[in-house]
Amino acid sequence: MIFGGSVLGLYLDNFLFKNIHTNIIIHSISFVIGFLLVLLVIRISKNTGRMLAKYGRKGIIKRMETNVLVKQGAYKYMRHPMHLGLLFFPLSFAFLISSLSFILLIVPVEIILVLILIKFFEEPEAIKKFGKEYLEYKNRLPWFCFKICCLKELLKNVPKNLNFKIKIFDKK
Repeated sequence: MIFGGSVLGLYLDNFLFKNIHTNIIIHSISFVIGFLLVLLVIRISKNTGRMLAKYGRKGIIKRMETNVLVKQGAYKYMRHPMHLGLLFFPLSFAFLISSLSFILLIVPVEIILVLILIKFFEEPEAIKKFGKEYLEYKNRLPWFCFKICCLKELLKNVPKNLNFKIKIFDKK
């Protein structure tokens, strides 16, 4: 999505915003915004991933899997904090390459696609995995939360969890 969006965005820029790629000031400002957004995406993804690793695993399970519904940290304010961070990745990349078409046309489509994936794949999978506990959690919390307390929690550093065991191969 990012590579295709970049190519399409730059292509459309040549028709819709002809002189945008010759302006060094626009490129500089856009690059700084993109760089800061990338740092934000990395921080949110790292923190939420560590939160899942720390609280979402009980016993020996496959790497990147969870078997406990996480309700700590940013997960006590919203159901999908990691996705919130990842929604900003296409936007950050669009700013890095200074593509106004990517920012205005393609990023919104990519965000809508991610939201559709959450709604029709992620949420049903969580309901199947955690059952009634997730349904209660879902009824209590929104997908995303933009309150200051929530955003602080989202950006708070979560230390690495070194006390969990990983099951690398399935034994059948």
